[in-house]
Amino acid sequence: MTPQQLQQLTSTQRILAIVGASSGNLVEWFDFYIYAFSALYFSAAFFPKDNPTVQLLQTAGIFAAGFLMRPVGGWLFGRIADRWGRRNSMMISVLMMCFGSLMIAVMPTHAQIGTLAPALLLLARLFQGLSVGGEYGTSATYMSEVAEPGRRGFFASFQYVTLIGGQLAAVLVMVVLQALLSEAELKAWGWRIPFVIGAASALISLYLRRSLAETTTASERQSEGAGRMSTLLKHKRAFVTVLGFTAGGSLIFYAFTTYMQKYLVNTAGMSKPTASAVMTVALLVYMAMQPLFGALSDRIGRRTSMLWFGGLATICTAPIMFALAGVKSPVLAGLLIIAALAIVSLYTSISGLIKAEMFPVEVRALGVGLSYAVANAIFGGSAEYVALWFKQAGVEQNFYWYVSGMCALAFVVAWKMPDPGKSGLLK
Repeated sequence: MTPQQLQQLTSTQRILAIVGASSGNLVEWFDFYIYAFSALYFSAAFFPKDNPTVQLLQTAGIFAAGFLMRPVGGWLFGRIADRWGRRNSMMISVLMMCFGSLMIAVMPTHAQIGTLAPALLLLARLFQGLSVGGEYGTSATYMSEVAEPGRRGFFASFQYVTLIGGQLAAVLVMVVLQALLSEAELKAWGWRIPFVIGAASALISLYLRRSLAETTTASERQSEGAGRMSTLLKHKRAFVTVLGFTAGGSLIFYAFTTYMQKYLVNTAGMSKPTASAVMTVALLVYMAMQPLFGALSDRIGRRTSMLWFGGLATICTAPIMFALAGVKSPVLAGLLIIAALAIVSLYTSISGLIKAEMFPVEVRALGVGLSYAVANAIFGGSAEYVALWFKQAGVEQNFYWYVSGMCALAFVVAWKMPDPGKSGLLK
């Protein structure tokens, strides 16, 4: 599609394109997180030991392996997107996620095929990690390119709407299954149902993505430097900048989303059902905030949003975490978490867009995907482990200062960078 044709897209066509691109994002994250939520029921089927903790640690290790594949996925699918088109890359990534989920859904247990069972489980998770690693960069790039100029922050914010929606959908499916099936049924066969749902949903997303308009031209994809690391290295400052603010952004995102439920139980002393309810409400509000903060960035500028994020996150993270440690009221806990997530929204609502605006078209998907995947795998993927390590060592408050310090780095990076929205790289 030529730049002129892209500019002539109607608002309806742009919205349909955003829906098609973001549908895969929702499916990808549903499939990725349903593994973590259902591990309690299927761990014994693949790791038959007497100690349940050992079983969960082994399944958690395979979950972590998925994070390690993200940089590879960011590089692979970024290269595909830059050389063969955004649409093709997004179709392959969601198809790969479908394959990984279907593998787990029909996989024989340890009792049936022995040690080959956990090996196949690992292989399926590697496929899913590769897929998720590639999904972010390509979908972020596509949504940024297809969004209406002047409203890119609003349109691009729907990437995190669907990302959070995928997590919430995973929780909802498990809650429904827990209500309908006994624990014995869930452990015997019920844990397979979410993976079947994920695989089927991926096929729906694949259908929606087939009709997406390509946002790059044939000449851009066929240029000598398209999708090459050598070309990306010419934009080292942009790459390092993205690494810098993604490190803090990913860390605080995981601290106040995936880790927060455990924090409310282990540190604040809440019951598991109460903590789950608090986080469900908080995530729903967080999801609804994304378009609002995305639209705000269209008015005040991407760099200003990032400065507010880095500054407020640096100042407020530790006080909020200290307050949550002693909170007794679920309502107050929810309000504190929502306040923290409002700060995080200054970053997440424009996370993909601000990266896309920093790279030229021939290496945009590669630059966005690889830089995000590296920083996310190192800092986001390790957030829960680091937090629990500090708690076990008796210095849990050090985690608060660690998150604050990384957000201070994001502030410095944002201070030093020009406003990417004014670079002219994203036409």
